Amino acid sequence: MIVRAVRFVSWIALPVTVVLILGRIYLSILNGDVMGAAEVVVNVLPDLLALGFVTLGLLVVHRRPGNPVGWIIGGVAVTVVASEFLQSYGVYTLFTEPGRFPGGETTAWLSTLIFIPVLFAAPAMLFLHFPNGNLPGRRWRVVFWLVILTTCSTMASAALNPVLNEAPFKGVDNPLGVDAPRVLVGTLSNIGWPGMAASLLLAAFAMILRLRRSRGVERQQLKWIAAAAAVLPLASAAGVFSYYLGYETVGGLLATISFVPVLFAAGYAVLRYRLYDIDVVINRTLVYGSLTATLVAVYFGGVAGLQRLLAPVTGQDSQLAIVASTLAIAALFNPLRWRIQRFIDRSFYRNKYNARETLEDFSARLRDETDLEQLNADLLSVVTETVQPEHVSLWLRKPSAGVEPKADS
Repeated sequence: MIVRAVRFVSWIALPVTVVLILGRIYLSILNGDVMGAAEVVVNVLPDLLALGFVTLGLLVVHRRPGNPVGWIIGGVAVTVVASEFLQSYGVYTLFTEPGRFPGGETTAWLSTLIFIPVLFAAPAMLFLHFPNGNLPGRRWRVVFWLVILTTCSTMASAALNPVLNEAPFKGVDNPLGVDAPRVLVGTLSNIGWPGMAASLLLAAFAMILRLRRSRGVERQQLKWIAAAAAVLPLASAAGVFSYYLGYETVGGLLATISFVPVLFAAGYAVLRYRLYDIDVVINRTLVYGSLTATLVAVYFGGVAGLQRLLAPVTGQDSQLAIVASTLAIAALFNPLRWRIQRFIDRSFYRNKYNARETLEDFSARLRDETDLEQLNADLLSVVTETVQPEHVSLWLRKPSAGVEPKADS
């Protein structure tokens, strides 16, 4: 019966998500959030992204039924869609058409409450169970329960707060009608939020330890999620600062978007499709990220510097500075890319860099070398140094007949 229930839930998750998305879009139109083509695109793209993650999570569930990673991916997407639908419904019943439909305060309260696990608990659980669905060891059960207890503490503080504090429902009364002591609510909040952040850091540390000890396929899987999680601390910190500066919407958006690459990498890695492409992805990200930052600095620095130099002559901002900076970027693109590529290979891919240097040196010697025996020795040395096999044999075919080994190493 449990297996049937799980299959039933997995099959209805996708149509339920579609219904919630369509309902949210309709309510957004009624609320006046969607007025033109640009607003439609802004509203629909996150929904399509969430629908894709629900599909990815269900695919992982059916391919790896014993692995909770698929449930985490799909659960996060469904929870975000449900929270957005409840928020749109709450806005409609409380502000757009007050009193027309019941349950406005309840849906507003629920939209805030169910979104809390997405922020810290979901990524922490994903880091703890990725990639095989098991904890790294028995000692990490403490972190597992820390995630659960701190999340429950945070949700309890939000549930008992007499007035909602999250936009767009600031000042709305709590539908529970419970007059909880302020000390209790404050204590639960002070324990919950820092505890969830600490548990996320510990879960990330567990994933790093697992990466250092892993080999083979598991190591490639962990490389995918480690590369995606590299943007998580910066985006999360920016989201927290935005929240405390008064930009709650921006903070929530940053906290949610920062987790999107992690979900995609986790599902992709568990399905084990082209795992070894991650080395190419990391290499290209480092190269083109550094190249883009350098070219942007050159462009704006060139525009500002040339405009200041030409200001006494032209008396105003000159288009010549923009043209010159653009031409400089076009001329510097390939040389900079080549130099950055060599620097990245030398710093992070030392074996690949050394092998390429060895092959280039051998190619240069090959053009000038005429001694066949010396070429045999050089070839064996190059193969041994670059490929590092256990045994190397070189066979040369004589002009007359037969194949005879000429060199061995």
